[in-house]
Amino acid sequence: MAVVELRIENRTSYADGASFGPAGPYERIDGVLQFAVDPAHSANAQIIDLALVPQNAEGLVHFTADLTLLQPVDPSLGNRRLLVDVVNRGRRNVVPTFNLAVPNRKGSSDIPPGDGFLFERGWTAAAIGWQWDVYRDNGMMGIEPPIAPVTGQVLVEIRPDVVQHTRTLSNRVHKPYAAADLDDPQAVLYVKDWEDGPYLTIPRGEWRFAREGDQGVEPSREHIYFAAGFQPGKIYHLVYTAQGSPVVGCGLLALRDGAAFMKQASASNPIEGGVERAYIYGVSQTGRLLRHFLYLGLNQDEQSKQVYDGMLPHVAGGRRGEFNQRFAQPSVQSTPGFGHTFPFANDDRKDPFSGAVDGLLHRERAQGTAPKIIYTNTSAEYWRGDASLTHIDAGSGKDLPDAAGSRFYLFAGTQHADARQLPEPGDSAIDGTLGRYPSNVLDYRPLLRAALVNLDHWVSDGVEPPPSALPTVAGETAVPRGAALQSLGMVPDLAVPDADRLWVLRETHLGPDSADGVLRLPVTEGRAYDSFVSSVDADGNEVAGIRLPDLTVPVATHAGWNPRHPDAGAPDQIIPMVGFTLFFSRNAADREAKGDARRSIEERYVSRDAYLVKARTSAESLVVDRYLLPEDVDVVVENCARTYDQAVSHA
Repeated sequence: MAVVELRIENRTSYADGASFGPAGPYERIDGVLQFAVDPAHSANAQIIDLALVPQNAEGLVHFTADLTLLQPVDPSLGNRRLLVDVVNRGRRNVVPTFNLAVPNRKGSSDIPPGDGFLFERGWTAAAIGWQWDVYRDNGMMGIEPPIAPVTGQVLVEIRPDVVQHTRTLSNRVHKPYAAADLDDPQAVLYVKDWEDGPYLTIPRGEWRFAREGDQGVEPSREHIYFAAGFQPGKIYHLVYTAQGSPVVGCGLLALRDGAAFMKQASASNPIEGGVERAYIYGVSQTGRLLRHFLYLGLNQDEQSKQVYDGMLPHVAGGRRGEFNQRFAQPSVQSTPGFGHTFPFANDDRKDPFSGAVDGLLHRERAQGTAPKIIYTNTSAEYWRGDASLTHIDAGSGKDLPDAAGSRFYLFAGTQHADARQLPEPGDSAIDGTLGRYPSNVLDYRPLLRAALVNLDHWVSDGVEPPPSALPTVAGETAVPRGAALQSLGMVPDLAVPDADRLWVLRETHLGPDSADGVLRLPVTEGRAYDSFVSSVDADGNEVAGIRLPDLTVPVATHAGWNPRHPDAGAPDQIIPMVGFTLFFSRNAADREAKGDARRSIEERYVSRDAYLVKARTSAESLVVDRYLLPEDVDVVVENCARTYDQAVSHA
């Protein structure tokens, strides 16, 4: 067993001792998992640089990862199901998501119970730290990996929304790779105006490894100072040399071996008797990590046992990420690299550019360890340019058949992050970038709850989930993004992005040492893969996927894209994870005054009560199709009521 110790640091009652239905009260355990893995074992062969770090007398590599466990005080009252939370950038997500709670994003370690959905059903929930560059504290979980004694290149991307002169050498607010040499003559700073725009090189004498301090500009190995200022809307790439690379892939092993440990009964496992089934949920960054986990064939542990029975990768699109390479930055999304490469689909397909034949599940199927998988995406991952590659062939442009053991769902008209609080006008600054329009208000979490229940029934009882719900080429509901933009003329004065400057995935040339996890930076890109989005109806709402009542009986146009606000620069481009909601006019007179081709609210619904009757009927049809749980009809209708009220007040 790769877990050699669980050091429990805190064990307390959860939610002030509240009782959750048949499962009773829960307890919370916080601790640290100690791992010892064999770098020579075939199950670990895919982990880059694992063999380069110090080993103990038995030839094993040690590292630690944070663990938070929520379980029934009396394990016999639980459902013997483990749901692992792949924490997103250090933050625990699974309980707030499935329990419809508002998460604490300010570093608190509190885990609000919400409506108790998971606990009422007896689930055990475990959050495992896996990301090396998280600043760990009570609210942020991470891992302490071994460090490989190597030197190599790092690429840091800088996307300012305001003029800045100093930036940390890291993605977002994580730990940086320090520059090996303040005077590194090989370091290069590039700038481009849009994602696929041409690089311009900023002369080395115009910037330096330094920061603004109390005594002026002072040298710093962890910062870059640019006297002219980084300009909003532009994209900067800094390539420089660093020393000492964490074995980032140990995070993948922590997720594998941590779950294997909790699954099996043992004296050191706090889950008495272990669990019968193990599932794992990842969102955004960690959804992409699950795709990478599968591609590397890591669902088989050192004892050759399958670890996870089911997976829920959410809003991952068709990408992977920097989760197993030298000098990786796991939070990177847009920088081209290993995460942007073929394959995109589960089944083996032929890459139209390289001619290679591969599939995301190729290794897992060869091992016989492929889990049941439900992939869920929002409109945003399609507009980002990669989600359609998971189910439309990159070569032929034809629909792919459902891969065995998988389902794919588009949550139509939604944005990357679920709407947990209704935004105010102009408040679309998810991820720090201000959008031109108010952000999307749809809350898709009830659909995720149904997906989890369906996944468990599939694994445990052999009950097939409902069919995949996607835009298709054959059904003429999958269209190029430019065509979708041209069809939105019904929305008055809508500022659409430049279709030629939307994100795409391209063939990537990673360099001669890519097999060893080493990139030649910046990566050279070539031809673009095709991408598709859902077509829209007469109201501008998407026609494909699972459509909440917000789309079938609408009071607004909901989209998964949002142009950058002119104040943030580059208004011809979109914010990749943000959508918008644009309400209909209140009545015909307002509609005509605005030149709005969409029927007004009063022209559609005689009253608020009449609207909610229609919304309930629509929600109940989702229950019949098993995309929504019966107990969540009221949740969806209440969401519709709030949106209706907001629409009327802002119309």
